[in-house]
Amino acid sequence: MPDIRSRLTVRLTPRASREEIAGVREGAILVRVTAPPVDGAANAALVRLLAKALGVPKGAVAIISGETSRTKVVEVAGLDEAEARGRLGF
Repeated sequence: MPDIRSRLTVRLTPRASREEIAGVREGAILVRVTAPPVDGAANAALVRLLAKALGVPKGAVAIISGETSRTKVVEVAGLDEAEARGRLGF
């Protein structure tokens, strides 16, 4: 069975008033989380939110680049890019 993975570019806004997936701008998925960008809290909130929205376990979502940047590349195991974007509504 092939190892299906997708990579999504995410633009993260920490300390937002609510958690949401807010759309797409310049190819990046805009995500807002309430957690501050301290001790990985915003990254953890991003992984939780994406996993829930995509219907996959948290362990299937990993930040592969941009850990300390607002622009991140996230890899999702078990979904191809078209299916992942479809589940997010983009």
